Amino acid sequence: MSTSTAPIALVTGASSGIGEAAAIEFARQGWHVILVARTKSKLTAVQEKIRSVGGEATVAAVDGADGAAVVAKADELRLNPGPPSVIVNSAGMGAWKYIEDTPPDEARMMIGAPYLAAYNMCHAFMKDLLARRNGVIIHVGSPASFCAWPGATGYVASRCALWGLHEALHQDLRGTGVRSCMVTFGEVTSPYFEVNSVGEEQLPSIGRWVPKTSPEKCGQIIVKLARKPRKNVYHPFLLQILRAIHIVLPGFTRWLVRQTPQKHQLPPPIG
Repeated sequence: MSTSTAPIALVTGASSGIGEAAAIEFARQGWHVILVARTKSKLTAVQEKIRSVGGEATVAAVDGADGAAVVAKADELRLNPGPPSVIVNSAGMGAWKYIEDTPPDEARMMIGAPYLAAYNMCHAFMKDLLARRNGVIIHVGSPASFCAWPGATGYVASRCALWGLHEALHQDLRGTGVRSCMVTFGEVTSPYFEVNSVGEEQLPSIGRWVPKTSPEKCGQIIVKLARKPRKNVYHPFLLQILRAIHIVLPGFTRWLVRQTPQKHQLPPPIG
């Protein structure tokens, strides 16, 4: 095990976007960061950025959806640099499509990240966190987990699965010293939309009321949450207001998110 006294944070989806920004912010604040994603070359590039700001990082290239591979990688990391005290589940992918346009293999990929990647990482390190009687798990969620919008079936389902994991862990971990937190952001100025071929016209009209957030700001919020855990955090503030409205008037918010330029293209009637 590493002799470094720096606290250790593990960040999935660390090769770009929110995950990369969170990893760099952890490093700036004196954490040793374990960088997790599938592509080693991209993680190495982030590792170099962290070293340029005087931080330390370990590259852990693994497919988070592969449970056996995650457990094996966790065994390696437990020896060097050591088990993390914070896990940030920020991996996620998936285009926004209706179910008839989403092949099963694509749906399986979307369930793989974020849900299975988060589940597998928590499973792999949970005994370490429980033995320490201290730790924080942070899931990076989506507004889709509490209010689905049309034309993003697989995406919405995978984010709801992540929300369910967070809720289950919150119940399981009461009194253990380990906390499960979820941070939900509105639209983020990250490569996600470009990489996953999601167009601006697919955004619900109400989403355009919510100011965009930079990945760097998201990273700062995540590190702050690691230090001062809370069950749920919504950013920006308008998103928190929309969440409160949904609790009181769910039908109204469902109507609001249906107001999108993207419309369901129905096939010609049969017969």
